[in-house]
Amino acid sequence: MRKILFLFAILSTSLSLAQKLTTKTGKLAFEASVPGFEEVKAKNENVTCVLNKENGEIATLALMKAFRFKIALMEEHFNENYVESDTYPKATFKGKITGFNAEKLTTSWTEYQIKGKLEMHGKTNDVTAAAKIRKNDGGIEIQTSFNVNASDYAIKIPSVVKSKVSNKIDVTGTFLLK
Repeated sequence: MRKILFLFAILSTSLSLAQKLTTKTGKLAFEASVPGFEEVKAKNENVTCVLNKENGEIATLALMKAFRFKIALMEEHFNENYVESDTYPKATFKGKITGFNAEKLTTSWTEYQIKGKLEMHGKTNDVTAAAKIRKNDGGIEIQTSFNVNASDYAIKIPSVVKSKVSNKIDVTGTFLLK
């Protein structure tokens, strides 16, 4: 009897893992540039993402210190003065893909909306993001974009550079989940 219960437990665990696709190499980029000034743009290519393909629940985790800028000083200011990475080391998103059905995905892009909560810099806000999703390379590929305001996350832009850094931040993400 114990062997049967043990086997059932292993099979249940395997089946629940089969419902989830993951990546640790997702890509997030953001831009808060203002025309006529130095580009304020960074990317992070080590974002974790988990998708439950049965119900469309999705979660991501990005370490703030993993964002890379073209200019090292900008990266230093981002981590020390803006997002305070030592105090707030990560940004997380938990949500659901509206109307998601993994069975109906093809290699052509299908448009969806992702709704959920983004937590960053100690603040949590509702976010709705446009997404394109398709089957790709034995997994599911997601491309998404949305905007957030730095002020909604209590990220202060010093008055000295307020005209050079936008409060509105354009965010894009690409994930290949397997």
